[in-house]
Amino acid sequence: MQPFELPDFYVPHPARLNPHLERARAHSTAWARAMGMLDDARDPGTPEIWDEAALGAMDYALLCAYTHPDCDGPELDLVTDWYVWVFYFDDHFLEVFKRPRDQAGARAYLDRLPAFMSLDPLDPPEPQNAVERGLADLWARTVPARSPAWRRRFAESTGALLRESLWELSNISTGRVPNPVEYVQMRRKVGGAPWSADLVEHAAGAEVPARVVGTRPLRVLKDAFADGVHLRNDIFSYQRETETEGEVNNCVLVVEHFLGVAPQQAADTVNDLLTSRLRQFENTALTELPPLYEEHALNPAERAAVTAYAKGLQDWQSGGHEWHLRSSRYMNEKSIGMSATRVPALVRAARLSRPHVPYQKVGPTPLPEFDMPYQARVNPHRERARRSVIAWCAAMGMLAPLPRHPVPLWTAEKLAGFDFAVCAASIGPDSAPEALDLATQWLAWGTFGDDYFPAVFNRDRDFAGAKRFCSRVPGFMPLDCGPAPVPENPFETGLIDLWHRTASPMNGRGRREFRAAVEHMVGSWLWELHNHLQSRVPDPVDYIEMRRRTFGSELTMALTRIGLFREIPAEVFATRTLQEIDASAMDYACLLNDVFSYQKEIEYEGELNNGVLAVQHFLDCGRDEALPIVNDLMASRRRQFERLATEELPALADDMGLDAGTRAALDAYVAELRDWMAGILKWHRETARYDRREPVSPRCLRPALRRPRCG
Repeated sequence: MQPFELPDFYVPHPARLNPHLERARAHSTAWARAMGMLDDARDPGTPEIWDEAALGAMDYALLCAYTHPDCDGPELDLVTDWYVWVFYFDDHFLEVFKRPRDQAGARAYLDRLPAFMSLDPLDPPEPQNAVERGLADLWARTVPARSPAWRRRFAESTGALLRESLWELSNISTGRVPNPVEYVQMRRKVGGAPWSADLVEHAAGAEVPARVVGTRPLRVLKDAFADGVHLRNDIFSYQRETETEGEVNNCVLVVEHFLGVAPQQAADTVNDLLTSRLRQFENTALTELPPLYEEHALNPAERAAVTAYAKGLQDWQSGGHEWHLRSSRYMNEKSIGMSATRVPALVRAARLSRPHVPYQKVGPTPLPEFDMPYQARVNPHRERARRSVIAWCAAMGMLAPLPRHPVPLWTAEKLAGFDFAVCAASIGPDSAPEALDLATQWLAWGTFGDDYFPAVFNRDRDFAGAKRFCSRVPGFMPLDCGPAPVPENPFETGLIDLWHRTASPMNGRGRREFRAAVEHMVGSWLWELHNHLQSRVPDPVDYIEMRRRTFGSELTMALTRIGLFREIPAEVFATRTLQEIDASAMDYACLLNDVFSYQKEIEYEGELNNGVLAVQHFLDCGRDEALPIVNDLMASRRRQFERLATEELPALADDMGLDAGTRAALDAYVAELRDWMAGILKWHRETARYDRREPVSPRCLRPALRRPRCG
């Protein structure tokens, strides 16, 4: 029996079939046998993975014919071979390494594969198995037609698909079900859809110009596409993965575990998230690509390439869904045709995209019992920082009438009530007096900008003015600490002062990273304004990822790294472990702020960029149902932080051969992040910026959609 009925999927575009399907079927079967992937041609010692009948029933040629309906016959052959290879890798890895829990063997196996994706003309090593043999053949047939930039991107996405299989294996070995945020982020890497997106460029003959690959619109298109592909796959593959493979890395299982609900409700919730991500894709394509074309002055050919790429991703979604309904690999016995699902699915999509009504009366927010085992410490120089920040804000002009805002935004009394020194003194309990003054003033500056920006640009719905405001920011942070433009407002005046005091002692790497953190924060305010202009509550995944920037998390974390730039190599911070440590701490703090600021933002400011509201909107529930879900997500991210710090970080240090000094610096960095989380909670409890309420028991907030977790 199926564990749940398949939900009504949102598939707004009809799937189309490539006319070269039969050719690709014949070619891919012959190619798989030549590579040694079929049981009758497998290498000695290799377990049985596929026979020809199994490969035919899974029908990867049909997948590629649906997902790439417009490419010619040779291109469809090539793309189909890539998918045969990637699915063979997945099944081979399951039988050889996942089932026996062989992490050491898996690591050695995976370490060899990048050698077959060389970016230089050197010959790869001699393949030793079907996976290596297939990869060497495919790489040689694929990369000559593409630019060096595309080759690097494709090698990176292919490497991530292979390398992060260790994360899945680790979860299986320990029986650990990941939390929802971690799962979505990691699934992009191990699930292969970013790799599929790169192949879309190849199949369409339309490379995305390198200068826009890293922009938000292109990044979101790729991420939303990837999430849609993976979430759909998780729904269809739930039965096979949980009942026969012992898999724990499946989003239906993740939601089932996190919310404490039955498989049917979990599958429906994952399907809602799938719909939300597809709507995010559509919104980005329609509202963010046209301005991108103008901003980066793309020529007609480049615009056509990006448009063809977006269309190719759209084709992939519809075609991938159609294939899941037909492949023997998945649970689809009771599936119905795509056209029959469209009406109810469109109704659900309409709920997820309805406009938000601002300024609703919500009342004081009942605070949950937060998961915070770290004890906040207080810097003894806090009183000095309190006095200094008020004087500094006055000197910068933040307490005076402002351009386009003649009534002062802040007063000395209001600023004193904000008490940024409490936050800085707990984030940096061991900082010297001057460093504490500087950190406190950075917090005040960022918060002033966060208040000034919506007070002017949101009020006037002035997106053009907001873009000009953001575009000026890099000019006040010259990497050589040289002269800056004449400031037009206190925000710019403050940035000039803070930048020179902060960046002067830094090396080049420190300045670049810190400037990028400031640019990300300020640039993210445009995203918030964009949502306001559409009256659109953001998609929950997009919200989490952008909230790290709007809250200024990168900026405040960069302040903690100032003394560590020379002690910890850049390649260590670039690892998945360090990136996840940072992201999990950021998410805890961002969602904490959303809970404390809920009434202020929703009732008095008409805000719609708030995590509690995002959960309400997505689950169609009330505030008191959303609050404990947000609190549980905070707790799961905090526990993930601690697990990464205590289990994965020491293993990473061993793998990278880090010396004692670097290990000590990493320990100090982790300790500073614990101070950071504890200090932010302490500030929220003491500041007058938000409504303050006594903690209440989680039992008072338990939503109806969750099973009780305590007696």
